[in-house]
Amino acid sequence: MSFAPCVIVPVYNHGATVGATVAALANHGLPIYLVDDGSDAATAMVLDHLAASVALVRLVRRDVNGGKGAAVMSGMRAAYAGGCSHALQVDADGQHTLDDVPGFLAAAEAAPQALICGVPEYDASIPRGRLYGRYATHVWVWIETCSFAIKDSMCGFRVYPLAATQILIDQVRLGTRMDFDIEVLVRLFWRGVRIINRPTRVIYPKGGVSHFRVLRDNLAISWLHTRLVFGMLWRLPLLLARRLAGG
Repeated sequence: MSFAPCVIVPVYNHGATVGATVAALANHGLPIYLVDDGSDAATAMVLDHLAASVALVRLVRRDVNGGKGAAVMSGMRAAYAGGCSHALQVDADGQHTLDDVPGFLAAAEAAPQALICGVPEYDASIPRGRLYGRYATHVWVWIETCSFAIKDSMCGFRVYPLAATQILIDQVRLGTRMDFDIEVLVRLFWRGVRIINRPTRVIYPKGGVSHFRVLRDNLAISWLHTRLVFGMLWRLPLLLARRLAGG
């Protein structure tokens, strides 16, 4: 398959910010899959308007909110069925620096079997608790992969090779909320997908909409790491052999 990238934007009640995100993405000329994850009526109207007025937009609707991971996977299925080879995942809330889109896509085109993973460069806007919590997850991911190949496992700005990712999501029941970003990276790494890390600037906009629920999502992520550690144990010989081979 030739290189045919697109953008996937999961949307849940981001009516105030998604328009600016789409306007910036449209400058890059890529199909934009907006996934409405059961948003409120006001956001649904905004998405309907964008789908009608922006030729690049493809609107995917989920009747019930299922979480960020569920929305991204719905977008991936639609994009792959539509002939796309790679998908750039972007948040709808304005956190990501969309000037980095060309560099990420160039890296994906140069290494089409790899996953291009954003490594955030934060300014002072990031809440301290979120920053420290991310480092705890990074340590667990390094243990689960027996590798430092994944520099950041939680950044939602990344380019997926859709063929390999579609096989994974068809075969494995992945987390559907904030745990998705972590699990999909670890499991793709386990399957031999190369990870290429690229820095990208990330901000936390004032008044931005965050759907991270501290108790619910931290419990889900803790349970995810428990499962992944046990999954790592029986893969340990292969993972160590890959590390010794420089993989």
